[in-house]
Amino acid sequence: MSSMTAATGLPPGGPFALPWGRPLTAADLETMPDDGHRYELVDGVLIVTPSPLVPHQRVVGNLHVLLRAACTDDLEVMLAPLDITVSDSTVLQPDILVAARTKLAGRKMVGLPVLAVEVLSRSTRLIDLNLKRAAFERAAVTSYWVVDPDRPSLTAWRLSDGAYVEVATVAGEEVWRSELPFPLAVSPATLVR
Repeated sequence: MSSMTAATGLPPGGPFALPWGRPLTAADLETMPDDGHRYELVDGVLIVTPSPLVPHQRVVGNLHVLLRAACTDDLEVMLAPLDITVSDSTVLQPDILVAARTKLAGRKMVGLPVLAVEVLSRSTRLIDLNLKRAAFERAAVTSYWVVDPDRPSLTAWRLSDGAYVEVATVAGEEVWRSELPFPLAVSPATLVR
């Protein structure tokens, strides 16, 4: 049994066997089972994450409600899972995304969001802060936010000259007033309640 199929718990040669000896592609990702895990690709490497814990889901739900209330008519706020195909070797599913309504169709986005948001978990912290942030930056996604429910905080980056620049870090009861992708006031402490 190959280590790729062993790592995913998939039967070798079965309907979900992964190719061996080459980076994975968006087409390979289409064969993954609908089993409650989140399957993403970053530069051809499969990232599998389990269902999130309650604090993570609480932040996602509260931020979704806040973003939807402030959202303009030309944009839409979506929750994971929704594939964003950045390239043939990178397919991401941020916890929350904001995109033009015209770019949303079927199971996927056609194009890129204007905002991608990740809520940190112990199992995804390094991936969200490093790999996914770098992938969204390379893809030229306008804004990237990360919320930490363990230490209620939010850090926001905005694309400037092809690179992310940190535009805000707030913690606890502090309030950040964002203008992009639409005017919004957010306090990390309210997201964890």
